[in-house]
Amino acid sequence: MLHWLEKLFNKPKPTMAVDQDAHHIRHLWQNLNKNHQVFRVVMAIAIGILAAYGAILFRFLIHYSHLGFFGYSELTMERLATIPWYKRLINPALGGLFVGIIVARFSPEVKGSGIPEVMESVSLKGGIIRVRVLITKAIAAALTIGSGGSAGREGPIVHIGSAIGSTLGQLFQLSAKHIRTFVACGAAAAIAATFNAPIAGALFAMEVILRDMSVVSLSPIVIASVIATVISRHHLGDFPAFQVPGFEFKSAFELIPYSVLGILAAGSAVLFIRCLRSFSDFFDRNPMSPWLKPMLGGLLVGIIGLGFPQVFGVGYESINQALWFKTTPWILFGILIAKILATSLSLGSGGSGGIFAPSLVIGSALGALVGAISQHFFPAMTAHPGAYALVGMGALVAGATHAPIAAILIIFEMTNDYQTIPPLMISCVLAVLVSSWIQKESVYTTKLAKRGITLFKPHDVNLLKTIKVRDVMMPNPDTIPVNLNFSDVLHKLLEEEKSYTIVVDDQSRYVGTISLNDIKEVLPQADILEDMVCAIDVTNEQTPFVLPEDSLDLVMHLFGKHHETDLVVCDSQATKKVIGLITRSDVITEYNKRIFEEDLTGGFSSIISRVGAGRSIEILGGIFMAEIDISSKWIGKSIRQINLRQEHGLEIVLVHRQQFEPGGLEGRPAMFPAPNLLLQPGDKLLVVGEESIIRSFRS
Repeated sequence: MLHWLEKLFNKPKPTMAVDQDAHHIRHLWQNLNKNHQVFRVVMAIAIGILAAYGAILFRFLIHYSHLGFFGYSELTMERLATIPWYKRLINPALGGLFVGIIVARFSPEVKGSGIPEVMESVSLKGGIIRVRVLITKAIAAALTIGSGGSAGREGPIVHIGSAIGSTLGQLFQLSAKHIRTFVACGAAAAIAATFNAPIAGALFAMEVILRDMSVVSLSPIVIASVIATVISRHHLGDFPAFQVPGFEFKSAFELIPYSVLGILAAGSAVLFIRCLRSFSDFFDRNPMSPWLKPMLGGLLVGIIGLGFPQVFGVGYESINQALWFKTTPWILFGILIAKILATSLSLGSGGSGGIFAPSLVIGSALGALVGAISQHFFPAMTAHPGAYALVGMGALVAGATHAPIAAILIIFEMTNDYQTIPPLMISCVLAVLVSSWIQKESVYTTKLAKRGITLFKPHDVNLLKTIKVRDVMMPNPDTIPVNLNFSDVLHKLLEEEKSYTIVVDDQSRYVGTISLNDIKEVLPQADILEDMVCAIDVTNEQTPFVLPEDSLDLVMHLFGKHHETDLVVCDSQATKKVIGLITRSDVITEYNKRIFEEDLTGGFSSIISRVGAGRSIEILGGIFMAEIDISSKWIGKSIRQINLRQEHGLEIVLVHRQQFEPGGLEGRPAMFPAPNLLLQPGDKLLVVGEESIIRSFRS
């Protein structure tokens, strides 16, 4: 690199000191790459720093957006009262128009809170998030919130932080496994910087985004979360997000109203989820131009805001009013309903913003209502309504997100009030239990479920249980009839170098197998027995068989139990027609292939940048990975038909196709080599095998 720069700029050769410095830097970087733990820590620190400053800058963007639309950097009820009614009506629509243009022209994924998109990226795209999201999400969300749209800033900040983690992972061409972890680091850092809550940030990322509580994933996430918190405290101050009065847990009787609050929070969360989905479905079906839909949603929010200005923006002032119980129960009920409608309109129409802050507003209003009623009937046995508002915030978030641990910790770290922990736990757990019973999908996953994406499929620890025999077996193996004489059996085993042979009856049904081990005791008398003994006499009828729908987990169990290296595949238990053969080596190869694919899927763009242009990479001793063009004679044939594994000893890892078929996963960088996948012109194969074989294909 230094030599190239010399030539380009015709500069004199660098001094010995510069050469040594460059050498030390390269040496340090190589050592850092070799030590994965140190590398993960350094990357976590970098993500924490960038995500924290991203969160801070986004908050400034919202301030300037408020200033541009309303003339104030902060929206308060006192200031809104001085703003003409027509501005309160038109501003959300104007902001929606700007957001609609961004969504339609530049980045469709900035719609909504952004957290569902992050979850989809982690689960299905290897953590890949487009770099442009860093800019477009920040602008779109700032316009939505700044113009008065009913949305939170937390979801966009999580999206931005996750995009930072993904961008760094792609920049260093890391595997999908590492990129996913760095996406979670960005999400944790964003939550921590927003709420001054490092523990809650880490738990939110692991419980909601990554859905992995392993120590390996925890370490970098915690580091990123702590770094972001330190930076946020330095610039924004070290104080809780909300100032709460001193609450206390007065008596065990209070567990009853707190339990009722948890159940009501579950109902409100389900109402919120379904309302949001209904408005989203309505606007999706509407033939109106995509960039006009957020404008219509903003106009409707403006109409609601004329009666309840509390719906404008993030709504933290309404939360403080509920915590200190400075409003009437009827106003609280109105805020609860109005906030659900306004948020559903803002986000369902295509606006950009989070649902976390609106959930806090709804929960605080509901909790204050329950607290006021409890104190009215049981004044000596219940706490201040503000305590119920605080618990209601956590319960509503837990019911909407189906993430109770993160909800409990976020509320605790936002307030630093330990007294509310016992009732908070009761209410949050009940809210999750009831809401998930009524509504399977959370507020985050319902958007993905509408598109047919299910993230919470049961994850089988044993990968072999997910692979069927029919996907691995070799079809149509050789068989021998039961009446074949002994000399021909020996010929099959010895001269054709078979470890064993399959015996079938006159109706082609499976009978058993014959191996050299089974007949070793009679081999000395082979000359005498060749005309006296036939195949059925020396057949081991105890050798088991498997069916096409059986899993490889069962196959491996049978291999171990019966000390076999091969198993016959029959079509059914009743007919026992031999249709295939499965070997131990095939099972092991398939298992290794699936493990390898899981790590590569979603990170294909970084892998292909290394193996493209005729380059091969050694991944194991003597085994190389490379990209090859398909032969013209393969076009229109399936992966099974070209049979690269058996014919040439190459294992296909992924198929790279420039254009994806309709219905495929948008943004998926590559496809698995399914046996029935038909090859098309322009396809490229990522293969693994010996370098000499790969070279022959390329030449």
